[in-house]
Amino acid sequence: MAITLSEIRVGFHGEGPGAGELTWGQMGIWRNTQRYDGSMNLAWTAPPPEGASLADVAGMLRFMVSRHPALRTRLRFTAGPSGLRHPQQVVVAAGEVPLHIVDIGDGDDPAAAAEELRSRYEVTWFDYENEFPMRMGVIRQSGALVHLVAGCSHVMVDGAGLEFLYRDLKHLDRATGEAAAPAGGLSPLELARWQDGAAGRRQSERAIRYWAAQLARLPAWRLAEPGRQDGPRIAELMAYSPAMELGMRAVGARTGADATSVLLAAYSAAVARVFGRDPGVALLVVSNRFRPSLASVVSQVAQHGICVVDIADAAFGEVVARAQKAVASASFYAYYDPVACDRLLDEAAARRGQPLDVHWWINDLRGTAGPVGGDGGVPTKAELTQALPRTRLCWNRKTRRAHGTLYLFVDSGPVRLGGHAPADGLPAVYMKVWADTQHFALGQVEALVREMEAVVVAAAFDT
Repeated sequence: MAITLSEIRVGFHGEGPGAGELTWGQMGIWRNTQRYDGSMNLAWTAPPPEGASLADVAGMLRFMVSRHPALRTRLRFTAGPSGLRHPQQVVVAAGEVPLHIVDIGDGDDPAAAAEELRSRYEVTWFDYENEFPMRMGVIRQSGALVHLVAGCSHVMVDGAGLEFLYRDLKHLDRATGEAAAPAGGLSPLELARWQDGAAGRRQSERAIRYWAAQLARLPAWRLAEPGRQDGPRIAELMAYSPAMELGMRAVGARTGADATSVLLAAYSAAVARVFGRDPGVALLVVSNRFRPSLASVVSQVAQHGICVVDIADAAFGEVVARAQKAVASASFYAYYDPVACDRLLDEAAARRGQPLDVHWWINDLRGTAGPVGGDGGVPTKAELTQALPRTRLCWNRKTRRAHGTLYLFVDSGPVRLGGHAPADGLPAVYMKVWADTQHFALGQVEALVREMEAVVVAAAFDT
């Protein structure tokens, strides 16, 4: 592929400069990047606006960075109490960010060039002290812009924040480059100050007490490790299951449960059957945007709520009910000081004399709005039976990047953040699983996904 790389510098100017502590969400992601030695960058591709010129894209980039303080934030480091570097955020009023231009030959594949740049944005660490947390590039072919590629530091922005950032472009007056409406919402600095105040400390203390109560429910448990392996240790499994989507729809229609609760119930049952862990534990990604003043914040406000679900001899309908309660409580208590939470985990592990192994994550990108069966109607047994053979699992890649022992992404379309799963266009549950092969054999990970599907399919028409 014939590629020419260049860049232009895009100046920006915004309000609210200053320095202060990180928000809880920012600190949580920062600590995870250090714990797992992974950048955790968010990167994606998109078609450019119809007829957009290079100047138009530069104007979009200038608008976003100028308007949202999180995108013009860098880190500075001070000496922490344990000697480790303690990060703080510094928001600037003005500066420049690069817009990368990738020129490709007439016969080259634009999608391949866009994916190469997206992957580079995803895996390349930000220079947190000197680089702003927003990257943008265009793929240009025969003088026309054919792909837009963007990347953000997850320390500064979460997935819901990116969606709001995209929607906020409607307020860009493309003729003048100015905003047609004020940005609104708290800035990260304002949010950090609230969290460090009396009300924030009370909120965090309540959440930490809830976490402590859930940790106390977990019995001693340890999975037999498959043994050390050379090379990248994190394996990525992609799964596509129309049958699971239909089964979840049937369970949701009968129970009134939301999508995430049915998912958590299936996961908990499968963990008990495949790994013998009961109660099971999952750290659920919670957006926190239902909280006052956080709905439209372009920042990192998502945190993790702890879900502990007993299976025992309960029927699946009862497991779904337990999962609903766990999801509701996890969401309510997923707003806390991550330093205090890590301290709690360390103290609990020290008392037990062994690691807790709670870093089994679920990130349900579909959201939890409404019953599973709310839109597509209740499927028939024949439809579900016909869908079962369409399930596909494939191992996609191995990487050194870890985000805990097990990380499960779930979506209703090809899972975002890169990667693809086989598909034939039917509505389906798409899953991406990152599994630490020093904890799991590959066959166990496949068995977990297949058991989740089997549990839901078997429960679809239980009365």
